[in-house]
Amino acid sequence: MTIRAVVWDVDDTLFDYTSADREGMRAHLTAEGLLARWESAEAALVRWREITEQKWARFAAGGLSFEDQRRERVRVFLETELTDAEADDWFRRYRTHYEAVWVLFPDVLPALDALADSHRHAVLSNSSLHVQDHKLRTLGVHDRFEAILCAAELGVSKPAAGAFLAACEALELAPHQVAYVGDHPEIDGRGAADAGLLSVWLDRHGAGSAPAGGHRIGSLAELPAILRADTRFGAPSTFR
Repeated sequence: MTIRAVVWDVDDTLFDYTSADREGMRAHLTAEGLLARWESAEAALVRWREITEQKWARFAAGGLSFEDQRRERVRVFLETELTDAEADDWFRRYRTHYEAVWVLFPDVLPALDALADSHRHAVLSNSSLHVQDHKLRTLGVHDRFEAILCAAELGVSKPAAGAFLAACEALELAPHQVAYVGDHPEIDGRGAADAGLLSVWLDRHGAGSAPAGGHRIGSLAELPAILRADTRFGAPSTFR
């Protein structure tokens, strides 16, 4: 079956989120004189990520606005009562350090170039359009994608089938004509496979076994070969 389009995850797939998150937080806490509150920058980042996951889950469930989940992250992280304006200012200062270290993974542009003439491209992210639109523009790849869909605006998040099907609908293609590439084995890999897309799990770190129902690659350099040889129907999965 011919794959006509590739839908991409963003964070830790196209964009090196983990490194930017780590280095941006370290620079921000140093500039704010706050690093000594934690045992290390790594410990601070672990706490920040825990809070981010908790508040994002409330936002995704409709319990917080996008702006309020950011403000609550700051208040809980600092263990300080802040006005909305104070929390917004703190987050803006953090974002300045965070954005200063944004980079694409080195295999992204070669992969997009290799597939530019053969496949259409879109983005599906569990973030918000405001965040990812800005990020893709800053990274210089926004114009590579026909559509950018995000959970905050869709009202449904990966791994729910509705999120993946919304991307297919935006491209006016059936799920079996679309590949999805993402870094999380369950949210991206299994979710896309269960929705009927060609699932490609990008395992940059050799994390180990993955759910059945798709392909696993260690680099985007492997993606063109996968798209030329869709083996979903009758052949063994290449998840391993």
